[in-house]
Amino acid sequence: MKKFLLFVLALIAVVVLLANLGPMILLGVSIYLLYVIFKQFVKSESMLGKIAWVVLGLIVLSMATANLYAVIGLVALYFLYILVKNVKEDKEIEFSKPESDDPFTNFERQWKELRS
Repeated sequence: MKKFLLFVLALIAVVVLLANLGPMILLGVSIYLLYVIFKQFVKSESMLGKIAWVVLGLIVLSMATANLYAVIGLVALYFLYILVKNVKEDKEIEFSKPESDDPFTNFERQWKELRS
């Protein structure tokens, strides 16, 4: 039941991620553009140039805030990452039938298995 529930949650996270993929890309592009605009603002020496970069920065900032709900897609991506990471680390222990009833031979065999 636990694996089925995790599968359903992973399926929901994939759907949320795919639904927000476009806004996530636009959010990344707008953040990059804000970085470039800030660098150009710092380089600009004239007051008119600085005003133009601020106006352009405000336009791009409004574009970034319009895609702010893409953070939900980032949360879904993080959830999938944690889920896959935990599934890969989860190993089931297999027990084998002892070859004899002597506890010392079983201990020696298990010790060899642990060392290899």
